[in-house]
Amino acid sequence: MTRLSEYLLPTEKQAPADAEAISHKLMVRAGLIRQMGAGMWTWLPAGWRVHQRVVAIIREEIDAIGGQEMLMPVLQPAEPWRKTGRLEIEELFKLNDRKGSELVLAMTHEEAVTFHAAQTINSYRDLPLILYHFQVKERDEPRPRAGVLRTREFVMKDSYSLDRDRAGLDASYEMHVGAYDTIMQRTGLRFYRVESDVGMMGGLGAHEYMAPCPAGEDEVALGPGYAANVEIARRSADVEQDGDRLLMHGEPLTIEPAIEVGNIFKLGTRYSEALDATYLDERGEEHPIWMGSYGIGPARVVAAAVEQFSDEHGISWPRALAPFAVHLVALGRPGTPERDAADRLYEELRAGGVDVLYDDRERAPGEKFADAELLGCPLRLTVGRRSLESGEVEVQVRRGRKDAPGLPLTGEPAELVLAVDELWQSLP
Repeated sequence: MTRLSEYLLPTEKQAPADAEAISHKLMVRAGLIRQMGAGMWTWLPAGWRVHQRVVAIIREEIDAIGGQEMLMPVLQPAEPWRKTGRLEIEELFKLNDRKGSELVLAMTHEEAVTFHAAQTINSYRDLPLILYHFQVKERDEPRPRAGVLRTREFVMKDSYSLDRDRAGLDASYEMHVGAYDTIMQRTGLRFYRVESDVGMMGGLGAHEYMAPCPAGEDEVALGPGYAANVEIARRSADVEQDGDRLLMHGEPLTIEPAIEVGNIFKLGTRYSEALDATYLDERGEEHPIWMGSYGIGPARVVAAAVEQFSDEHGISWPRALAPFAVHLVALGRPGTPERDAADRLYEELRAGGVDVLYDDRERAPGEKFADAELLGCPLRLTVGRRSLESGEVEVQVRRGRKDAPGLPLTGEPAELVLAVDELWQSLP
């Protein structure tokens, strides 16, 4: 159902009063999300389509490196978290059931995957493994802000590598680096892979994937051939601090705000030792499993795309993330020749496999165009009286609001679909 007369897309002229980040303002105004409480957001149909496009890209790339998808629970026993020393994390939601059993709402799933590894992995023949899932996370975030950028509930992709030794972990880590680089490139985001702190995850090393934008809460230090989280840069032996400036070999580093959209960690044996996840080698000797953890937040990728690709009129989606490929606008009342022509075009595009949103509402042209620019689908096609007179559908490319050559209104549907697809493929 992609007729706007029947589709839930509640656009707004004004942004929420408390909105500061561009993504917060535009995602609410474009009818993509709505807030239910502090840090709790509902994804409406068009917003969820974007979110799931990110999920699909991630799934394809993790599958490509041998990942096996599964699903672990959000509600978990507290005991594994106590054994790993993470039960006292302030942001972790804790509760008791009716029997008094201690439970947590997971903010990440290292304890869960290690618990299962301890039960199911016995021999070196069972390794290596890459397991992953997309699951809701809960976090008692003290300062929810910026729409879907900092929330109390969100979906995250976690993958976990399980290997025999450090060399195996290093190889799995590099495979994830390649997969994550490809994911970022496919989304169309500008990004940096930077050295980062292991934080509450612990382990041997970590990198973050940062999308530069003014709304970012993190800071990245950049120089020729160098990129690191500012905290890591300040601790580096190669970096000097001169007042507020950071210098590397005497040259100032550029500091840029960014959104963290993903992170990867070499956990080592921290979790496997705490939860007795071991395997027997060829000689029957027991060893702890070496683990890596790799997270990426689809919601943050979406928000970063809005931040990076928007203008004063609304969102301008990268082709890979757009909720629809084409936004078709009909000018004219039902029963008029121009409306009949728009209806035919809609059906022809759909039959040809084009992902199209059809604005068939009885609204003023200005309102329809404003909503189309706000939502930001890469192509806008318009059919009105001028189209009948010229024999062409009007075409606008959303990025830069550029008019493109018109497409023939009559003729073979297959030719029209091919022309739309060729134009679509040429877009960023």
